[in-house]
Amino acid sequence: MIQEIKNNYGHLLEDELLEEINQVGTFKEVPEGFELIKAGSYIKSMPLIISGAIKILREDNDGDELLLYFLEQGDTCAMTLSCCLVNQKSEIKAIAETDAKLIMIPIDKMEKWTAKYKSWRNFVFESYHKRLIEAIETIDSIAFLNMDDRLLKYLKDKIKVNQDHTINNTHQQIAYDLHTSRVVISRLLKKLEKAGKVKLNRNNIEVLDI
Repeated sequence: MIQEIKNNYGHLLEDELLEEINQVGTFKEVPEGFELIKAGSYIKSMPLIISGAIKILREDNDGDELLLYFLEQGDTCAMTLSCCLVNQKSEIKAIAETDAKLIMIPIDKMEKWTAKYKSWRNFVFESYHKRLIEAIETIDSIAFLNMDDRLLKYLKDKIKVNQDHTINNTHQQIAYDLHTSRVVISRLLKKLEKAGKVKLNRNNIEVLDI
């Protein structure tokens, strides 16, 4: 496990901390679609992403979801950090976008490392900054973009995190992520298909030109 830790975090964290991560971390492999964090649950450990992608969603009181951002290789989740450090219930939901490899860090180590290691403090603050920017971009897209543009941004993000122009999501799943209806998504995808930007297949969407 130590080599995978060094490959992903060696440029960010000092050797002594990498060794501690190797000693206390729990290696975990999860399949696509696996729910890592449930909204309303207490979080006992923080994930470091070794490979794959995790999507972070906000769930409202009716159970409807909104995609906030993706976590990729070398990332962690600032919202997870916040909940861990103040022992609050999670306000987000985390689902594996792809098959993923993670190292789960116990929460009791995080505060100690913040005081002990400058590199860990920098890593945490940078994570907060990145997640804040991504959350702001999500808010901006809802406030300022029409659903056509939001769908295009969503498809571009999916291509980036999956490294594949074929998107294996149903129209209903996309509607959940964008907090809209399946009918709206199906209509907009048909419009994109007519424009030659996507090809709609039975079980997937092939992105051609966006």
